[in-house]
Amino acid sequence: MFWTVFRPSGPTSLEVRAQVQSARDRQRARYGSRTACNAHLDTKALRQHCMMTPGAKQVLENALERMGLSARAYDKVLRVARTLADLDQQDTLTESHLGEAVQYRSLDQALF
Repeated sequence: MFWTVFRPSGPTSLEVRAQVQSARDRQRARYGSRTACNAHLDTKALRQHCMMTPGAKQVLENALERMGLSARAYDKVLRVARTLADLDQQDTLTESHLGEAVQYRSLDQALF
C-alpha cells in the first residue's frame, strides 16, 4: 500500500495569521488610535487613504456602470480593496485589489 503525504498547496494557518496581523499593524500605523481598521473609515478617510492606479480606477468605474452601485456600496468596495492591498503590503490599490473586491460584492448581491 502506498501512502501519500498530504501537503496543502496554500499557506498554513500560521502564515495566514501572520499576514493578517501584518495588515492590521499597517492599518494601526496608518490611522493611529482614532480609527483602528479599514472597516471604520468614513467617506472622507476612504478618499484620503485609497489611492488607486489608473487601471484600478477603471475597474471601479466599470463596476459602477455595470452593477449600478450606490454610494454606500462604492465605499464598501473601497474598504475591502484597501484591506486586500494591506494584506499584499501595498500602499496603492491595484486592478487586482479592486477586481477582487468587486467580485466579493457581486457574490454578495447574488446571495441576497
